[in-house]
Amino acid sequence: MKARLGAALFGIGVLSLAVAAGTAYYVAPSVTKLPYDLTFCNADGKPDGCLRASVAVAENATYMQVLNGKPTIQTGQLKATTEVVPQASTTEKEMTGDLKGEAVVWDVYGTVVRTDNGSDVSKYAAEFALDRVSAAARDWDKQYLDTDGPGGTDDSVTFAGQTYKFPFRAERQDYTYFDRDLRKGLPIAFDGTEQINGIEAYRYVQQIPETDLVTPAGSLTALAGALAPGATTGKVTYSNTRTIWIEPVSGNFVKVREQQRKTFVPNQGATVALLDADFVYDEATIANSVKSAGVTRDKLQLIGRTLPIGLAVLGAVLLLLGIWLIASGRRASTAGARPRPDGAPTGGPARDASTRVAQPAAARQGGPLSDEIPPASTNWRAGDGAGKR
Repeated sequence: MKARLGAALFGIGVLSLAVAAGTAYYVAPSVTKLPYDLTFCNADGKPDGCLRASVAVAENATYMQVLNGKPTIQTGQLKATTEVVPQASTTEKEMTGDLKGEAVVWDVYGTVVRTDNGSDVSKYAAEFALDRVSAAARDWDKQYLDTDGPGGTDDSVTFAGQTYKFPFRAERQDYTYFDRDLRKGLPIAFDGTEQINGIEAYRYVQQIPETDLVTPAGSLTALAGALAPGATTGKVTYSNTRTIWIEPVSGNFVKVREQQRKTFVPNQGATVALLDADFVYDEATIANSVKSAGVTRDKLQLIGRTLPIGLAVLGAVLLLLGIWLIASGRRASTAGARPRPDGAPTGGPARDASTRVAQPAAARQGGPLSDEIPPASTNWRAGDGAGKR
């Protein structure tokens, strides 16, 4: 019975180890990829897993707004909304060759509005391909970035590095992060860990020093005419301190802060602040981001770590227990069939020596071996050293 039970446990143990290996090496890698069926949460009540819009607010900001065709400088609160909309159909049609199965297409829409009247201050739209594992931008000939509306002159761009997500299982290391204003990827440095609403987050900081922006000549002339009397042209400079907090297992953003500054430097007269704003995720966005990242993290850890380790430990225990039961069962069977030791009673009737009839010794003919065999002796039982075994 023990042997049969042991064999069954041994088999279950082997199966558990096989499932653990399959989960770790096949299932886990498949779930640490951006899925094709992500959707944008365009209304409340959408299921978990969709992408919610992120909202960042800048208090007491200074900004330029075009009113009635003329640039003007305003102050007040700004709200920046970013919507990430995965494009499943475009992914299926456009991700071919090296990108097939390895990348997905996302559209992103950004809008900055005044909170006092809801009027637009700036907008942009982008479409790009990103790697399903690293979340870094992939080279794709149809990517674009539109920052000046449908009538814009140049939407060409080459996205590089991280954009709106970090890799699954992000490392404590520096990455490249794409800056929309400079239209290129720049280093972003790991800056430590921090608790954000009860979740451990990795903090990354990108410092962009004051840099000249590529600005159309007509825009510079318009700025000079509206904001710098006597000037005929100038340049626009840009700086930013970007801080991003991510949940490292999922790579999802949980908080973002951007301290942006844009300045018009005319060829004559004083400089003019076009933008001086400190944008930070609002509390609702942080709460939603933390919840979503936590759900994704728990699923990934369950499939990628907890389940394989648990199955491996269970399998090892069952293997050892099965081997022990098999060995115990075999020992018990061997003990039940063991032969009797020498000298043990055979179970037949005992003979009385007194009933024996003395018989004359039979005469034996001598031979070459008869003198070499020693006579029988009983001294080996005496234990006196003679003939001791």
